[in-house]
Amino acid sequence: MGVTAKPERAPDAPRLRRQVEELEALQAVLRQGGGPDKIERQHRQGKLTARERIALLLDPKTKLLEIGLLVAYDQYDGQAPGAGVVTGVGTVHGRPVVVVANDATVKAGSWWPETIKKMLRAQEIAMRSRVPIVYLVDSAGVNLPYQGGVFPGQYGAARLFYYNSIMRRYLRVPQIAAVMGPCIAGGAYLPALSDVILMVEGTSFMGLGGPNLVKGATGQTVDAEELGGARVHNAVSGVAHYRLPDDRSTVARIREIIGELPYTAPAGRIDQPRPSERDPAEAYHILPPDHRQPYDMRALLATILDAGRLDEFQADYAPEVICGTARVDGVAVALIANARGAFRVDGGPPRFGGIFYSESAEKVAYFIETANRHGTPLLFVQDVSGFMVGPDAEQSGIIRAGARFVEAMATAVVPKVVLTLNHASGAGYYAMAGQGFDPDFIFSWPSGRMGVMEGESAVMALFGPQLEELKRAGRAPDAELQARIDAVRADYEAQLDARFAAARGFVDAVITPEETRWALGVALRTALHHRGPHLGPFGGLPPGLGFAGGA
Repeated sequence: MGVTAKPERAPDAPRLRRQVEELEALQAVLRQGGGPDKIERQHRQGKLTARERIALLLDPKTKLLEIGLLVAYDQYDGQAPGAGVVTGVGTVHGRPVVVVANDATVKAGSWWPETIKKMLRAQEIAMRSRVPIVYLVDSAGVNLPYQGGVFPGQYGAARLFYYNSIMRRYLRVPQIAAVMGPCIAGGAYLPALSDVILMVEGTSFMGLGGPNLVKGATGQTVDAEELGGARVHNAVSGVAHYRLPDDRSTVARIREIIGELPYTAPAGRIDQPRPSERDPAEAYHILPPDHRQPYDMRALLATILDAGRLDEFQADYAPEVICGTARVDGVAVALIANARGAFRVDGGPPRFGGIFYSESAEKVAYFIETANRHGTPLLFVQDVSGFMVGPDAEQSGIIRAGARFVEAMATAVVPKVVLTLNHASGAGYYAMAGQGFDPDFIFSWPSGRMGVMEGESAVMALFGPQLEELKRAGRAPDAELQARIDAVRADYEAQLDARFAAARGFVDAVITPEETRWALGVALRTALHHRGPHLGPFGGLPPGLGFAGGA
């Protein structure tokens, strides 16, 4: 199914507005999965779709914070919307729950390489936050033409079962699996390593091999129900724990099981949410039409923060970076944001927002360490171009200051949530809790641009000497050189797009200004369920599970 829909829009609409319209059109197509025909086929089989099951699972009047909707949308000729799996965080009986639901309307819910990536990310969220995870299984297994990207490797399918085991044995993360269609071969270990297994009469199958494989391997002829249906695994093998008549009753039973689990409200300072001072829609006009232009970051923050209030830390020092405490949807946060524009302090040389200098790196490092001691979650609002370069910067010790900044961020044990507004470039992206540092959640607006550098900078890095030589000679680039330059610009522009990053799982979701406060609130409340260190994919193992050292 193609994913090329583009909305009609006014040519003079603000940049961010146009990008949001394009995003929403794309998302609408992706949420259709394999399309209306495949959805109808699912219904004829007596089954609900993945999204219908999730809607029944979640509390009324709540919605899923979807993770990875855009993954793989621009690959496989558009035939893998959502990589065939729906993942996200929702609310069940008032508590956050991670959901993984195979979308059987997309190639029978088979596993692409990116399917594994999405499922692993969902498991990591459950592990780091110590919240229950529900698997709604309806999958034909590995997509065989792409098995080389699914089966082997450290982060292949086996990693799912590794995470299953760690959650079950050490982390005490509840895992509930409902087999609501086929569950074949190694995929059967996903429910088998869960705490509770439910199966649906007549439509579910679970087995290490299907009837065709059994016929080829052993010569036995057996139908799916006799081999691995709901009755067999509940009454004969004892593998499953509950047998339900249909999808609706199965989802209702899952809700009952979650409602019976012990529950402790999240730690942290959470108040009643207060509306932002400025309407989130004002962000469309605060963000400039050209991503290189300056804007008022504090005005933009007023569209996100509760009552627009920011208790700023060292407001007069290193003003190119904003640090302060605030609340987002009622949750207390320690905020770090890049100001944009030019700043001059006490008649000194101008400093440029979005760039870290030695003083601003030291300021943020100190602020992070203080927030970490206080147990306050970190919210990074990125619009960063990198660290300052040049003789003055190097002589000021920018490398050491930057290292302090990175170390303070990397070793902070409080939750970290990232929102990219514009640029996320160079080492500045790393320091502002880039994906490699395991933030609990990482989001981007459609205006986000993630890359080593901008296209124009890449052109100068690659062709600078040639262009300078031509300029001295009073000549313009010939057609061949100009074509190569244009190709580099176009390639960078495509790869800097937030949708490109989301398609490869570099961000969890691309969100709009209107849903930003809600998404950040869900993320922060979910992360705060884990009182231990938010470090690594496991969020730290419980005390007493390490090995004693010493001579």
